[in-house]
Amino acid sequence: TFYRDDLTLVDQEDREPVYSGASQYLSIQDKIVILVDDVLFTGRTIRAAMDALTDFGRAAKIELVIFVDRGHRELPIRADYVGKNLPTSRQEKVQVRTQKYDNCYEVAILSK
Repeated sequence: TFYRDDLTLVDQEDREPVYSGASQYLSIQDKIVILVDDVLFTGRTIRAAMDALTDFGRAAKIELVIFVDRGHRELPIRADYVGKNLPTSRQEKVQVRTQKYDNCYEVAILSK
């Protein structure tokens, strides 16, 4: 959350980021890093993740794996590997559900 650019847009209670990340001794110097996310939307979450990675060194390469790409990019970010391209409207919400947390495997499109 230290790298998010929307902290002024969220509830006041959520504005103060709490560090609960990796060890300060983690180094990605000259390593291949693979970022995995469930849904790629505006690209801002991935940008924040890449910004955070720079604190751990200069990776040799960063690749992006996305389960669902729903479009509507605000930044020039694209995934290297995509499970499914799923065109949506900006008013819809996409949820990736898993067995561990939701007792099922599915992608749901919800109207806001």
